[in-house]
Amino acid sequence: MPTLSSLVRRLGVLDPADEEWLHLLVGDWQMLSDLSFADLLLWVPDSDGGFVVVAHCRPSTGVTVHDEDVVGTRITPGQREQVDRAYAEARICRDHDPEWLDGSPVREETVPVVRQGRVIAVMSRDTSLSVPRAPSRLERNYLQCADALARMVSEGAFPHQGAPTGTRRGAPRVGDGLVRLDVEGVVVYASPNARSDYRRLGFTGDLVGRSLAEVTASCLDSTHQVDETLPLVVTGRAPWRCDVESRQAALSLRAVPLLEEGVRTGALVLCRDVTELRRREQELLTKDATIREIHHRVKNNLQTVSALLRLQTRRIESDAGRAALEEAMRRVSTIALVHETLSAGFEEVVEFDDVMDRGLQLIASLAASHGAAGVRRIGTFGQVGAEDATALALVLTELVTNAVEHGLRGGDGRVEVRAERDGTSLVATVADDGAGLPEDFSPHAGGLGTQIVQALVQGELRGSIVWGNRPGGGAEAVVRAELHEPRGDRAPAAVTA
Repeated sequence: MPTLSSLVRRLGVLDPADEEWLHLLVGDWQMLSDLSFADLLLWVPDSDGGFVVVAHCRPSTGVTVHDEDVVGTRITPGQREQVDRAYAEARICRDHDPEWLDGSPVREETVPVVRQGRVIAVMSRDTSLSVPRAPSRLERNYLQCADALARMVSEGAFPHQGAPTGTRRGAPRVGDGLVRLDVEGVVVYASPNARSDYRRLGFTGDLVGRSLAEVTASCLDSTHQVDETLPLVVTGRAPWRCDVESRQAALSLRAVPLLEEGVRTGALVLCRDVTELRRREQELLTKDATIREIHHRVKNNLQTVSALLRLQTRRIESDAGRAALEEAMRRVSTIALVHETLSAGFEEVVEFDDVMDRGLQLIASLAASHGAAGVRRIGTFGQVGAEDATALALVLTELVTNAVEHGLRGGDGRVEVRAERDGTSLVATVADDGAGLPEDFSPHAGGLGTQIVQALVQGELRGSIVWGNRPGGGAEAVVRAELHEPRGDRAPAAVTA
């Protein structure tokens, strides 16, 4: 499906600043569509004098006119007279006689989209007249506000640059609640949903005729911090957004100043009850804090276990017993590294490159004692979920330790850990440039470390492992694993050395 950017650039008649202005308009025109009870079409001129639809918005408050996707539709010069007139004359054009579209009457209004005194596009408001609508007070106020915003579009005063748009998470919409203010910040009209929102906030009187700033201030809870932009929002003086909380509820407020020829004539304030949303966010924060504290305590406990093993090592005279305890200490330290990383973030994912690099540092002293020139990582592991991180860290630590102790025995050398990541598929290779595997090597007859590696790869990591000799000398172990999709940020699609 063509996008606004691709269509505008294909037409080639607007500069990047004009294109960005259209993006700002489209980012906020759902509010205008809902207030108008109308479909909005954005027409951009082409080099032949015609126009192309580059964006379309349907109302959530009324019947849509265009059931099918019309983005990309082209009209020739003169095919839609009102679009031509609005662009050429830089004024709003209203059609008194409705047109018929698929057997239904449609009223069209075209609005020039102006930026810095130039008409760069045309926005049409297409309203279905097939469903009779009672002229309620709510509808009259909606349409008056829509006319004011359309006039601002034609004067280049809307959208507001830098203002929060209605597409952001938790942003109030027209149907959530609308308050209309005069130039002094006094409520002229409040929709039923807006009145209900303020009742939940703690105000029981009639909003109309009252200063919205004073009403909001009377509901504030002294135990909650007040947003510094609140006075600008509740008076309608700035196109901004803020939250307000009382003991009973929390509201999200968004102000849209209404201008006429550059002079502020009033404002719209959209409001939304976000009490349940804030409660859920607080629950998530509490849960995240609890999980991070658990990881922190597990890490501390594992470090205590490692210290106890170290004390026990000093009391053992047997070389074999001391070596076994040192291996156990190294495994416990590896697990502790994963929990330490998890305790520092909000997501249940770890940046595994950091875990791997710190794990290799633990083996550095062992490598030096065996004459190894060094241990290094090549490639990027990316983000790994908590359910896979511990098993993967243990597997790679065991393989690197085995390569240092056995592959490089009796001479200098290097151990490399190579990572190749494609989505959730991982290929990790641990290779050394030592003497290679003996001819009678069998992973099934290996020691405890080999057994741990096989069990973790096949069970926890849902993969396989193959040992072999490298063509240029030395041995390598290739681990193929299928990781879980991280629940935090998405894993990299393809990361290789």
